[in-house]
Amino acid sequence: MGELYALAAAVVWSCAVILFRRSGETVAPLAMNLFRVAVSGALFLVLLAVTRRPLWGVAPLGDYLILMASGIIAIAISDTLFHMALNRVGAGINAIIDTLYSPFVMLCAWLMLGETIRPLQMGGMVLVISAVLVASRARPPAGASRQTLVAGMLFGVGAMATIAFGIVLAKPVLQRSDVVWATAVRQFGSLLVLVPAALIDPRRKRLWRVFRPGPEWRFTLPGTLLGSFIALMFWIAGMKHTTAGAAAILNQTSTLFIIGLATVFLGEPFSWRRGLALVLALGGILLVVSPTLF
Repeated sequence: MGELYALAAAVVWSCAVILFRRSGETVAPLAMNLFRVAVSGALFLVLLAVTRRPLWGVAPLGDYLILMASGIIAIAISDTLFHMALNRVGAGINAIIDTLYSPFVMLCAWLMLGETIRPLQMGGMVLVISAVLVASRARPPAGASRQTLVAGMLFGVGAMATIAFGIVLAKPVLQRSDVVWATAVRQFGSLLVLVPAALIDPRRKRLWRVFRPGPEWRFTLPGTLLGSFIALMFWIAGMKHTTAGAAAILNQTSTLFIIGLATVFLGEPFSWRRGLALVLALGGILLVVSPTLF
């Protein structure tokens, strides 16, 4: 069942990304991230209550601080950068950029935890970086300039770097903690930055309007439910019931699903350059996770 959960996580997340792309047409990145975290945080709070698991007083203060710091870096900052990238480069190219996640995790684990990087994994990193460079030469989305494409890709790289750093920072705590509890603490930690940022932003009235039911909820609400709650639950279940390597490969199939869905539902072109980048990226990911597979 673990493999099925991991594949389901990829499919559900892919659908969420398409909805987030449509949301980005009317909702600012900061507002979208604030909405996602607030709604999913409330859902995790309900989940903890239903399963009779307390949020506070179950771990040392240091664990809470680490998880909250991880939430600030890997959710508040990273997901805002993710939406900034998605709005500029489109779902297809952004999916290729997202394959940098695994190499960045390996690099952060090497620097912060002393984990070993094997030659095959180094080769995988080179392939993934090559894929991103190939994607950077792709045709910009309709109405976007080359400068917009480059800026969006830089935001995307920043999103993957910060999410990798944030998750590796929390890894020692996650290894000894309940995953749902830890995820809830990270969500609330990110709100400690997102809420003040939205309050002091000159566009704060527009940002907070995202919580008022309106036409944009057609995309923001289902995207949040799918991407920030259901997909995460499937991801947790997949990691628990199968090997990390198998789960990582199946999770990364979201790149294929996103590009396909973006072509069908968003009208994004599928060029030979994008296809080459996709092959390089998936090949690189296979090499990066190879030690956990073989």
